[in-house]
Amino acid sequence: MQIAIIGLGRMGGNMARRLLRKGIEVVGYNRSPEVTATLQREEGLLPADSLHEAVEQLSAPRIVWLMLPAGNATEQTLHELIPMLAEGDIIVDGGNANYHDSMRRAAELQTHGIGFIDAGTSGGVWGLENGYCMMVGGSEQDVARLEPVLKALAPAEDRGWARMGPVGAGHYTKMVHNGIEYGMMQAFAEGFDLMRSKREFDLDLARVAETWRHSSVVRSWLLDLTADALSKEPDMAAIAPVVPDSGEGRWTVVEAVDQGVSLPVITLALQARFASQDEEGYQARLLSVMRNAFGGHDVVKR
Repeated sequence: MQIAIIGLGRMGGNMARRLLRKGIEVVGYNRSPEVTATLQREEGLLPADSLHEAVEQLSAPRIVWLMLPAGNATEQTLHELIPMLAEGDIIVDGGNANYHDSMRRAAELQTHGIGFIDAGTSGGVWGLENGYCMMVGGSEQDVARLEPVLKALAPAEDRGWARMGPVGAGHYTKMVHNGIEYGMMQAFAEGFDLMRSKREFDLDLARVAETWRHSSVVRSWLLDLTADALSKEPDMAAIAPVVPDSGEGRWTVVEAVDQGVSLPVITLALQARFASQDEEGYQARLLSVMRNAFGGHDVVKR
């Protein structure tokens, strides 16, 4: 079994390592050649200096897995690949793409006889050690060809991966997964903030988190990571109170609006992230002015 991975960043690089350690031949291409050279030296990756060279090293029918940022980077690379590939080859998009884009790309590739699989990939930087959760969309035939790779990436051959449905279903499922993630993270953050504000109890938040990790209803991997972070820096003094949103939460909320499905927790979690990114504070300043105008309440000046 062999595969080319295009994009060897934090996720792509570790996925290549895991596959190589499982005996799957991996050709790798990355814009930064230092990363490719490191994987070649440490894991036996077959390096490529260009996209064309990566494809040329594969035997037909070929599988090319993209681990690139959603949007233009993926779109451009996909179009560069089309003339290099042939009927029966497969492109896998393992990035967090919008499922609408995945369906459109699959339709375009189909006109060239090229298969397409959208692979929602979860596991983060811990995937190398623990395995990745793989949510894939595509035809049964294409997914069957990719099965050895999915089994190698997953925590075990019989769990942690599945075909979710036709093309688009993989990235759709991953989108909702990330929306749920927003809500879970927000709930933990709010709960620990509330406990921190109860000064008279002087709660040891690291101890609380560690206690909850064992047999509590809210135990989870996310709580494990939270407990580890609190044990190292409970006050988070060095961390700026800014939380970016990478797109999947927005797409989830937009999908809910389109379908008329109520998603209050996920929507508010997304809005909380927007609020954390607001450097101008215009809304709060306007609220203060209105409050002063109708009630004569003091306005705090800078």
